[in-house]
Amino acid sequence: MTQQVPPTELSEPTLSGVRNFRDVGGLPTADGRRVRQGRLFRSGHLAHATAADAAFLATLGLHTIYDFRNGADQRLEGPDVELPGVRNVNLPLTDPAHGAEFWTMVRDGDLDQLREVLADGQAAGRMSDTYREIIRDRTAEHSRVLHEMAADSVPALMHCAAGKDRAGLSIAVTLLAVGVERDAIEADYLESNATHRRYKVRRGDNSPSMSPEVMQLLSPLFEARIEYLTAAFETIEQLWGDTETYLTEGLELAPETRERLREHLLD
Repeated sequence: MTQQVPPTELSEPTLSGVRNFRDVGGLPTADGRRVRQGRLFRSGHLAHATAADAAFLATLGLHTIYDFRNGADQRLEGPDVELPGVRNVNLPLTDPAHGAEFWTMVRDGDLDQLREVLADGQAAGRMSDTYREIIRDRTAEHSRVLHEMAADSVPALMHCAAGKDRAGLSIAVTLLAVGVERDAIEADYLESNATHRRYKVRRGDNSPSMSPEVMQLLSPLFEARIEYLTAAFETIEQLWGDTETYLTEGLELAPETRERLREHLLD
């Protein structure tokens, strides 16, 4: 039987300029161990971190911050705050131009445009397709992150823009590599839906107001839905047959590398 995932919100800090921050510690593995507290963190971008936020992040003893945003994201929000002694690695998980026109339309488009590209399940379908694409096409990036963490790049923080999709999927891959149970991975992923974690939806000054219909059309883009993560897991099975083959052949993780990763991340 799956061990209960311990609640994390009671001990979480309140960060004013960083959304969706949390320590992944406490999640159970299939062999009865747990992810160690203070070793692996996830969040939204750090571009708007306040001085107090930065001071808190500096206490975590971070070795590396992995920023999975692309160039368009960084131009929109800005670069990450720099923390003394912490290595910042920008490792885009989508092409810098990927979806730029689409996201401009989301920000500025009129209601007819939004209906045309988002209605009737298209928005959710686009999200599932993106998860499949990252699993299929970004094995080199995920392999690099896991090999670096197995070497010495921990404690680590992984983030993208909202900390939900690219970071969420990268955290999921990391947790698979150390043997965390799938339902615990799913539970952690879905925590991004908590109100205090949600990415703030921004619309252009001349765009239609955030009416109930607009919000309904946009909601699949800003929610963590289990169907998205399921699409990623299904892609692993379709392309590699099972998780073990994905890890050993797709991500080229040797047994000794995975063992070092477990030593760094598990109690």
